[in-house]
Amino acid sequence: MKRFLLCAILALTTLVSVNAQNQDTLVLSTIDADVTVTATRAQSSTPVTYVEVSREEIQARNLGQDAPYLLKWTPSVVVSSDAGTGTGYTGIWIRGSDPTRTNVTINGIPYNDSESQGVFWVNLPDFSSSADNIQIQRGVGTSTNGAGAFGATIDFNTNQISEEPKLSIDGGLGSFGTQRGSVNYTSGLMDNGLKVDARYSKTHSDGYVDRATADLEGYYAGITYVGADAGAVWRFNAFGGNEVTYQSWNGVTQDEIDEFGRTYNSVGTEKEGEPYDNEVDNYRQNHFQLHYNNEFGGKWKLGISGHYTRGLGYFEQYKADEDPEDYGISAPPLGAEGLDLIRRRWLDNHFYGTVYSLRYLANSKFDLTFGGSINEYLGGHYGEVIWARNAGDSEIRDRYYDNDGTKRDVSNYLRSNYAVSDRFSAYLDLQVRHVSYEFLGFANDLSRIDETATHTFFNPKAGLLYELPSGGQVYASFGVAQREPNRNDYTENPLSTRPRAEKLLNTEIGIRRQGRNFNYGANLYHMDYRDQLVVTGELNDVGELLRANVPNSYRLGLELQGGYQITDRMDIGGNLALSRNRIRAYTEFIDSYDENFGWLGQDEVEREDTPLAFSPGFVGTLGLNYKFVNAGPHLLEAGLQSKFVGERYVDNSGTEAAALEAYDYTDFRLAYTLRPQGESRLGALRFTLLVRNVADNLYVTNGWGYRYNFVGEETLLKGMYPQAGRNVLLGLGLDF
Repeated sequence: MKRFLLCAILALTTLVSVNAQNQDTLVLSTIDADVTVTATRAQSSTPVTYVEVSREEIQARNLGQDAPYLLKWTPSVVVSSDAGTGTGYTGIWIRGSDPTRTNVTINGIPYNDSESQGVFWVNLPDFSSSADNIQIQRGVGTSTNGAGAFGATIDFNTNQISEEPKLSIDGGLGSFGTQRGSVNYTSGLMDNGLKVDARYSKTHSDGYVDRATADLEGYYAGITYVGADAGAVWRFNAFGGNEVTYQSWNGVTQDEIDEFGRTYNSVGTEKEGEPYDNEVDNYRQNHFQLHYNNEFGGKWKLGISGHYTRGLGYFEQYKADEDPEDYGISAPPLGAEGLDLIRRRWLDNHFYGTVYSLRYLANSKFDLTFGGSINEYLGGHYGEVIWARNAGDSEIRDRYYDNDGTKRDVSNYLRSNYAVSDRFSAYLDLQVRHVSYEFLGFANDLSRIDETATHTFFNPKAGLLYELPSGGQVYASFGVAQREPNRNDYTENPLSTRPRAEKLLNTEIGIRRQGRNFNYGANLYHMDYRDQLVVTGELNDVGELLRANVPNSYRLGLELQGGYQITDRMDIGGNLALSRNRIRAYTEFIDSYDENFGWLGQDEVEREDTPLAFSPGFVGTLGLNYKFVNAGPHLLEAGLQSKFVGERYVDNSGTEAAALEAYDYTDFRLAYTLRPQGESRLGALRFTLLVRNVADNLYVTNGWGYRYNFVGEETLLKGMYPQAGRNVLLGLGLDF
């Protein structure tokens, strides 16, 4: 009954706390526009489902949390943190799609890792402090650069040039030893046509989970030059960060919770006595972007960007009782079978390329855009043994494996908008994407050989939009997205068992309206997957778990959102997503063991109409904001925001044991701003108190499962990632 009432309340007050309007930011038409190639962004007239988070909203929420935690109030979003605090390793699921299926770009430049297709937010600490605008397209959306969007697209824009000069200093303290400092500067556009931006941030957290510390360092620098005629604009960006996080990837089982508590961390415990103190992930990533925008003759708009990313780092592990032969080490003395050692597994990569767009505005009714990208990724993967007990004939930092991957991604799209009448417009977007990947893989005889995989995808999209007389919009669209397998799907499978590419057919039908005091939106979506890759428990020829193609699966959902300005002091907002996410049929493979835990092989279980893993049928938010004082120099406001997430499953079986319980939490924010008056050179003084999980609920946001048969009885070992109870963040900022 409680859940029904929550659904009813959310459905009646469905809201958005984000601005659903957008502007075209392809190229400059005035000096107030953005400087970047963002032709992949949706406009207000584009018939796709999207929301935007403005700079003001980002600043109001931002106390140093990772980007997913600043976006968690947007529709259909679920976030998780390995350390339980929102700092360090975090992930975002949109419409139940995992982070590898969300396309992320920064100023139109691909950010997803080319091989795993994952997004590692920890490599860009406090990057949201430099974002001017974040757009989230749900579903296939518009054609984008980089990995295929199988759940959503997120684009960060950092290139606005219309800001006033400003220097901001921010500091923060909070629960779990959280400390944060940030300096952010923008010169504004100067008389000589230059604009300079800079930021440096540093964050530390001890983590909610034992030893899950995070030391994060991030920077951003940008130089913009606007030509005398405000037509040609150049922009150079350099940004990145370094992260050192103690690993908390393993999660915790119920037995471990019962014995050690919900903050228990098994990482590092292979070492006898105290856990190994340097079981860390240590990675540095630097990004460089050069953007050029211009317009010609009033009808042509050109944007070209070049980019280069350098990444280098490792994760370190203490491993006990290892087989020396796995590390190329001769047998230790005295015939010992096991070996204790410390290893580092390195990733050494380069990513570079260009993105481009050319837009032709024929007249007020028709415009045409041609764009695309050419990118290459060079990924070095190698492992070193930096210490070993009885190391035999090995030397420090001997490499026990070393293999490279090279991936090339070329895509082009042609997109048009045509106004059939004053109120009715049509949209067509055609993309061709070619991917080639060279890697070290397995031949059918299980020998290691250099292999190549190639894919060519045609991804059409089309839609219609109608402007309602009342000022709202009704839209419908259909789009196709296709996506190549990940690195592990290639490198751990012989050619004979290599999975096929995935395909998504996405239909969106919606209505939206942005009014002065009231806004709303509703959309119905259907995401029909062909050959979606899921974990089935099946082992490949070399004993590794693999993902397998399931022929038919789908997501069917309704998303509602809206907001209402009740008085000058009070507003209410939120969103609600109801969905059904299913695999029509698949075969699950379950390891079978005898009473002595001797492996007997795998049993097959036929499953039908089971829920897709990590896909809740219910996600909602509800927010209330009230301004106690808003007069003269004083602004005092408070807000309550609640999140509701339905039951999710750690695998695709749909069994009760695999379920993660539904949960909810509420955050409270109190903010005071002392605004400058008259000729004061000082800017605003800002104080923010954020109390997260006010009710101190104990909940779990993520997990994993291993299902097996023990003496014929089906058993599930389930790992979980508990999140922090009530905790506090304090922020103090001063603007100059």
